[in-house]
Amino acid sequence: MTLDRQLVVTTSPHIRSDISVKRVMIDVVVALAPTTLIGVFFFGFRSALVLAVAVISAVAAEALTQKVLKWDVTTGDYSACVTGLLLGLNLPPGVPLWLPFLGSAFAIIIAKLTFGGLGKNIFNPALAGRVMLLAAWPIAMTKGWLKPEWWRLPGFSFWTLNVADRFGVSLDVVSSATPLVKGGATPNPFTLSDLIIGRVGGCIGETSAIALLIGGAYLVYRRHIYWQLPATYIATVGFLAWIFGGEAYFAGDFLMHMFAGGLVLGAIFMATDMVTSPITIKGQTIMGIGCGLLTFLVRIKGGPPEGVSYSILIMNALTPLIDRFTIPKRFGEKKA
Repeated sequence: MTLDRQLVVTTSPHIRSDISVKRVMIDVVVALAPTTLIGVFFFGFRSALVLAVAVISAVAAEALTQKVLKWDVTTGDYSACVTGLLLGLNLPPGVPLWLPFLGSAFAIIIAKLTFGGLGKNIFNPALAGRVMLLAAWPIAMTKGWLKPEWWRLPGFSFWTLNVADRFGVSLDVVSSATPLVKGGATPNPFTLSDLIIGRVGGCIGETSAIALLIGGAYLVYRRHIYWQLPATYIATVGFLAWIFGGEAYFAGDFLMHMFAGGLVLGAIFMATDMVTSPITIKGQTIMGIGCGLLTFLVRIKGGPPEGVSYSILIMNALTPLIDRFTIPKRFGEKKA
């Protein structure tokens, strides 16, 4: 008697998906498209050039490093493109162009390939590149703020690339404080509608909350991320800001804290990174609460005005520990 079916012994995972890394990365680029377009509109062609340098540098760094190491070149999966795009969106629109170049190179070579490549890095590469730039060149990283639609001012145009050199004026002429800058003597000039639409100063991709939420909804629909982590992250910051963020308890402007700065961008596109975030829903909820707590502490008590990057990187380091205590035990496994 001949058996029609054979037993095949394989290693886990036993349930596989037809979705490839390339498909996931394309979906991330699609989700970032609204944010990218709005950022370029508000901050001019200069911001598009920053994004282009960041993406090209990331792809080139990955290809050249892998060729030198005689590894398979994996730029075709678009992961380097996503890293460069995320790094560029986390930069002010008026930064010198050598900053996105160095940041992307660091993100790919040090934060990604040093650990073995995609799937093996323990920190989000784009955030690691941004934090490195902030630590090494803090002045250059904080002098590139531009007012939304600054290119409409007399003597400027959408295609202006270098404000200082072309017109002989300092970038300070069109510089703009972001909603989270500390120590200002004047009231916050931004309204909630400005924060939602994106008509505020800040990094290229962090200003428009509505564009980021549209991209996040697309990723949830495509089942690339779970809503629990970003929702818990943003809600934790808002809850703490409501209690402790004002001149009295329960008087804080929690909506400003929830929509200002890089919180929405970090919560949706950075904290949910498949490689560096916990596997289980319970673990992602814990990470969201931890990121929210750390972000609020940095904003209120820390030196930098924004703490999203640092908070996510710290929780990245704790992800293995979170997974250890939240992953369900295998069937039949006894408690130690």
